[in-house]
Amino acid sequence: MTEPLKAEDFRPHLNKTFAVKGGRHALILTHLDQARLGDRGNFRDPFILIFRGPPGDVLPEGLYTLDAESGPSFELYIIPIHTPARDRQDYQSSFN
Repeated sequence: MTEPLKAEDFRPHLNKTFAVKGGRHALILTHLDQARLGDRGNFRDPFILIFRGPPGDVLPEGLYTLDAESGPSFELYIIPIHTPARDRQDYQSSFN
């Protein structure tokens, strides 16, 4: 069994492009928000990843394999989120 993903797994990939495997979309990891909850034993602190993509061509909500630029692949559940800016579409992936 593999270890659960942690925020530290994504820090080196901030502001890098993630290609959606088997698709045409490329998303940029723009933000990592982590809650520090103190001693949780064997449980990770929750965190949220925010990605930016081009406007108009929205990637539907779902489970995707994302290949990090010059890095590993991650299987993530991606959700398009409300994005008031007209020049992009934002996405979220949450980890509890």
